[in-house]
Formats: sequence, C-alpha cells, structure tokens
Amino acid sequence: MGVLNVTPDSFSDGGAYRTTAAAVRRGQELAADGADWIDVGGESTRPGARRPSPRAELERVLPVVRALSRLGVPVSIDTMRAEVARRAVDAGAGLVNDVSGGLADPAMLAVVAELGTPYVVTHWRSGGTPVHRSETYADVARDVAAELRERVQRAVDAGIDERHIIVDPGIGFSKDASQSWGLLRHIGFVRDLGCPVLVGVSRKRLLSEVSGQATARERRDLATAVVSAMLTSRGVDMLRVHDVAGTMVALRIEERLRSE
Repeated sequence: MGVLNVTPDSFSDGGAYRTTAAAVRRGQELAADGADWIDVGGESTRPGARRPSPRAELERVLPVVRALSRLGVPVSIDTMRAEVARRAVDAGAGLVNDVSGGLADPAMLAVVAELGTPYVVTHWRSGGTPVHRSETYADVARDVAAELRERVQRAVDAGIDERHIIVDPGIGFSKDASQSWGLLRHIGFVRDLGCPVLVGVSRKRLLSEVSGQATARERRDLATAVVSAMLTSRGVDMLRVHDVAGTMVALRIEERLRSE
C-alpha cells in the first residue's frame, strides 16, 4: 500500500502533492513501483495536527481518487469520516482505511457495511482525535490484540463481512516507541486474530532510534524497508509505506532468502 497524502501538514510529505495533477503523478509512480493499493488521505494524523472540515477533506481527496480510478489504479481511502468514505467509494475507491478503528465517526461501520468494501480496523485508543499521548498496557501485544478483537466484533455486528476486515495494530498510535517495538516483536498475537494484518511503520518516529538521524528521510526509508521485510517473514500480509520502490527491493531479497 503506497501512501499518498494530499494534505498541507502530514509529517513527512505534507504539501508535496497538493495539486490533483501532482498527486495523480505520484499515485501512478507508486503503482508502477509495485504498490497494490494507493492510499489517498486528506487528513494528517501527525501530533498536533488540526482536523480539516469534512468539506476540505472531500475537496482534497475526491479529484485524486476519481482520476486515479479512471486510470485503472487501485485506490484506498484513508479517512475517519463515513461521509468521506462513501463519497470516495462512489468515486472509485475500493477499500476504506480507518485509523480510528471505527471510533471517530459513529456512522462509519454502518456505511462500510452498506458499501461492501474491505475495511482496515486500526488500533488507536484516542477515538480518532489527533492526540498521540502514551498509554499504559499490561502487555502491549496481548492488550492490542484483545482490543482489536473487540473492534472486529463491533464491525461484524454492524454488518461488515468478516472476510473483508483487515486489522492494523496502529504503530505509533497511543503507543510510545518502546511499546511499538514490543508490539512489532510480538505481532503474532495480532496475526492470531485470523484477519489479514496491515502494518504501517513508514518514516515513523520510532525508526529514528535505529536510523541515527531523526530528520533524514532516506535513513527512515531504509529502516522502513528492513522492518517491512522482517514483518513479512512473521506473517504480516500488507505494508503501508511511502517508499514503495525501496521496500520492494527489501521484499524481493527476503523472498529470495526464503526460497529453496
């Protein structure tokens, strides 16, 4: 899943693709590099970000979703709002990626059930508000898996086909760096839920601990590629990244090492 932020304030690429033409070109590049989905988002979830109005979010994402879909590029919509999800699917999106896990908008689960698309349920305790405070966990991997199980059940109870549900442990959301690393080490607890697992670590702050420079994008992309390849060997099904080309190199190496 290639990240395509059409926002002025995302933490790593805010403002880079604010015009429809620039965003569409970037989406095509990501697809050519090997992305199976282009994840279009119009709201930043970086610490301190202010939520855009629903109208502003729609104005950012719909032209890009529509244009990429017409070009035959598979698009997912990264949103916490049911209205945006509905309008984006009408415009051609085929998957809804909700980082709030259904908590930010009470209408989201019913709308996704009606739409019949795959749905990413992400773990985030804040209810979708852009607050990245640390939380307390007795055992982060077990606790996240248990809370995701409850979110999945809520989605199923709302009418979403369980076969369409993808779970995301929410690296960096309601988790500090130590908790995020612990969750990654024990990702098997999330995998044991029985749903496909999506993980997004791309360019996140925890990588600065190993990349050596907090602001060096190239080093964070390298760290992202390494972690992503290791996660696939642990059963993770989907990866959400900014640098698709670099990650694909790491995945091909990992696959070659596993092959007989």
